[in-house]
Amino acid sequence: MTATLETLLTNARIPLSDPKSFDIAAGLRRLAADASQKTPTLAIARATQASQRLNVVCCWVLNEPGAPEHVDKIAEGPDGGPLTEEQMDVDGTLIFGCLLYLTGHPESAQFWWQLAAGAGSRAAAYTLHLHHLALGETRRARHWYHQLTHSMADTAPPDAAFLEALEILARYVRGHGSGSRAQAPSGRLESEVDRLAARTPNNSVIVARPDQQLVAQLQQFASGH
Repeated sequence: MTATLETLLTNARIPLSDPKSFDIAAGLRRLAADASQKTPTLAIARATQASQRLNVVCCWVLNEPGAPEHVDKIAEGPDGGPLTEEQMDVDGTLIFGCLLYLTGHPESAQFWWQLAAGAGSRAAAYTLHLHHLALGETRRARHWYHQLTHSMADTAPPDAAFLEALEILARYVRGHGSGSRAQAPSGRLESEVDRLAARTPNNSVIVARPDQQLVAQLQQFASGH
């Protein structure tokens, strides 16, 4: 990309011999047209593909039956306080992370996915793999892929055929949709997440547990399709 940019800048230099003959507006339009026709690099294409697949997987997780009930298990009670090991629901943590990602809070999603992955969720490891791949962080993406396929819990890791099938499913759903089971979060649900985010000091990562008001909106979202 650097070499291409340098070539474009070189070609765009105004000839010193006849500066009045150069049409700046036309030159900019040609540069924009040339740039739009360039084939994206493999890294950019891979990151874009990972981002698209992550969106599909997150929608899939959020629309799974019982999602609100799992999130309810990690919701804060009247006394508030941080999530304890006894209150930990791995699926609820994964689902909450997916909700955060789909509503524009990727760093907060990463926090909750890491919490779920640390408790043995291979699905959370897969979302982290895609998340870091989408950011171009290939080393971290490889780490979570290794966790997914080798290092997590005591259960047998998914084989290559399973992962390939998951990739195919993600591509199919992205291209064709999957009816009512792949709905993105509604505006009301997004507003509830933003309300929760507003409680976080300095707009940092959302580490606060979901509350009952958010769970109620998630239940309404789930019942609407």
